[in-house]
Amino acid sequence: MAAIAILLVVMVAAGMLYQFAGVIRGARLWPPPGRMIDAGGHRLHVLCDGSGHPTVVFESGIAASSLSWTRVSPEVAAFTHGCAYDRAGLGWSEAARESRTLARMIDELHAVVVSAGAGPYVLVGHSFGTFLVSVYASRRPEKIAGLVLLDPPSEWHQPTREQAHLLWGGIQLSRLGAGLARLGVVRACLAFLSGGVPEIPRKFVKVFGSTAARTLERLVGEVRKLPPEVHSTVQALWCQPKCFHAMAGYLAALEEAAICAAGITSLPNVPFVIVSSGDQSAETIARHRLLTGLSPQGRHLVATRSGHWIQFDEPDLVVTAVRDIVDQVRRSDAA
Repeated sequence: MAAIAILLVVMVAAGMLYQFAGVIRGARLWPPPGRMIDAGGHRLHVLCDGSGHPTVVFESGIAASSLSWTRVSPEVAAFTHGCAYDRAGLGWSEAARESRTLARMIDELHAVVVSAGAGPYVLVGHSFGTFLVSVYASRRPEKIAGLVLLDPPSEWHQPTREQAHLLWGGIQLSRLGAGLARLGVVRACLAFLSGGVPEIPRKFVKVFGSTAARTLERLVGEVRKLPPEVHSTVQALWCQPKCFHAMAGYLAALEEAAICAAGITSLPNVPFVIVSSGDQSAETIARHRLLTGLSPQGRHLVATRSGHWIQFDEPDLVVTAVRDIVDQVRRSDAA
């Protein structure tokens, strides 16, 4: 028994040392490519490129970072100024000391928007990010020049008991993930995945049930749609416990954000596009079409070749939607 205890202590210590060395190496090889701004007690990473008016600000999905716009933001930067950022605890941003609430997330989005330069702005949100963008636009209409919402998760507007149970499970898995990341387990699993030995992490994740295994497969599949040159960066960032703690916090705030977004009765009278993924149900696409009625200039598109991550599957469609709005804003300014 004593030998087993000693072995466990050695394994834990080795895992923590492996994680510590990996964090140091990651900070050296993949420093923040953008700038850090103050968001009231912690710093957020903001990456801007291009020039011109209006500025486009990208808001990511619930556990995604500025890297989720890698296939879109450089193309947008070719015709205007664009900024993507990492919410607190994700990507290169520092973890927040306070719990995640809708009010704090909106305040932090405002800090990013103000830091991006003169407004008004075109806001582009994906998934969970569409809730934040919509609430921000409804509360600060003077800041908005245009809106693009990619695949809003409108099924969360009225959360069911089953969805609440799924959220609870996701929060617990995220907290567990933070502990495993601290012990170097996440880093090792991702190393096996990227090294072409996926069986080990797959078998490990299956211990936590089929849902966790399917989630891992789906996330890995989506990450592989990013340019190969950023795969190592994504891997290095997601090995950090702060990302899992942040994900738990955002999952805990999802219901509040969804219900608040569902209560919006109007959005600014600006160019407004909702893009549905082609794999959505007819019912969801119909809900998305109805949501365009929140603005007099609302219109609806379907990305027929896309899954939920439209910016990965059909980045050109997203870029075109943003460009159309930027052109409309410029024509309006010139009139």
